Amino acid sequence: MDIADLFAVLDILESADAPYWVAGGWGVDVLVGRHTRPHRDVDLALDAASDNAAVGALEAFGYRVETEQRPTRVELAAPGRRWVDLHPVVFDAEGVGRQADLDGGFFLYPHGAFTVGTLQGRAVPCLSVSKQLDFRSGYPLRDVDHHDITLLESLNAHQSGGH
Repeated sequence: MDIADLFAVLDILESADAPYWVAGGWGVDVLVGRHTRPHRDVDLALDAASDNAAVGALEAFGYRVETEQRPTRVELAAPGRRWVDLHPVVFDAEGVGRQADLDGGFFLYPHGAFTVGTLQGRAVPCLSVSKQLDFRSGYPLRDVDHHDITLLESLNAHQSGGH
């Protein structure tokens, strides 16, 4: 998936009025401000209230559900090796989000879990550095995870004044 594919997906979601935050490897790239590695898909935290609208809008552009695990996630694919992995987040009255996990628990998105980064001059909603780091623990890390963690820790050190 390249930047043009990413921006096309974001445009589709915006046209469907489906609030999203880029996560995963693309989320790291948005925080860093540049494309740093190849990506199979785009991971998106999605306001669960817009789940059906988002899936419907993506289907109108040729995406089809490949993996159905809602309320935890739904993965869609389109011709040309384009993949979108949606993670519905339910927000409470205070704006704190919860995403169901596959084991019956949930991932918490507290205040501060969301931010905005930039990629090719475009402001892009994304997960914060600390939330991205949280999601890169508890499983055997792959090479891409080590790559992402190095970049995230560099941003973290820069934001806290370290070198």
